Amino acid sequence: MSLDGKVALVTGGSRGIGAAVALRLAADGADVALTYRDNADAAAEVAEQVKAAGRRALVIRADSADAADCVRAVEETVAEFGRLDVLVNNAGVGVVAPIGEIALEDVDRVLAVNVRGPFLAAKAAASHLGEGGRLITIGSCVSDRVPGPGMSLYALSKTAMVGLTKALARELGGNGVTVNLVQPGPTDTDMNPADGPYAADQRALTALGRYGTAGEVAATVAFLAGDDSRYVTGTAVSVDGGHAA
Repeated sequence: MSLDGKVALVTGGSRGIGAAVALRLAADGADVALTYRDNADAAAEVAEQVKAAGRRALVIRADSADAADCVRAVEETVAEFGRLDVLVNNAGVGVVAPIGEIALEDVDRVLAVNVRGPFLAAKAAASHLGEGGRLITIGSCVSDRVPGPGMSLYALSKTAMVGLTKALARELGGNGVTVNLVQPGPTDTDMNPADGPYAADQRALTALGRYGTAGEVAATVAFLAGDDSRYVTGTAVSVDGGHAA
């Protein structure tokens, strides 16, 4: 168990990629805190699975659009477990529409969740992440390739994570903390199901001709969270089936 004795916080950990990450980190030995916004039952189910793996779990209701909630999630994790070793910024939202149809409220929420949220969580976590600490953000394949119109706001928010990752890698590297970005391609979740109305087009954009699974993304996160990745920092790792090829 490469993460035995470690504590991880996964934002947006109640479903999809976030849930898969929480469960994989628990399987690798970490105690896991996870945040959710709306679905308390789903979050509780993930927590029960973490406990079934023999690890401790903490469920935190927090909206990543709320600045205070971003900080509180980190503080509650440290208060409960006494430490924080891995922060996975996973919570995210998206609005796909022509730029002329995107409302100001959409801009504010997407940037609050996808940009300000990870920044504030990283800021709060920085003082707790010591030697061997890991800061991992879930980005998107649209940072490398925007496949069509309507993606301006979402691509803006996810591409910002490239700069944040590089800058924080420089800033925190002296403390022995690595900072990396995972960029999934089309991934089978309830938000983007592999049998959805746009799935055929998305599969066709990948070199492998298929959707990825949340578990495949989680496996990459687990590698970056573990000791084998100790010389990997400031980079983006694509798990996109060749979307950018």
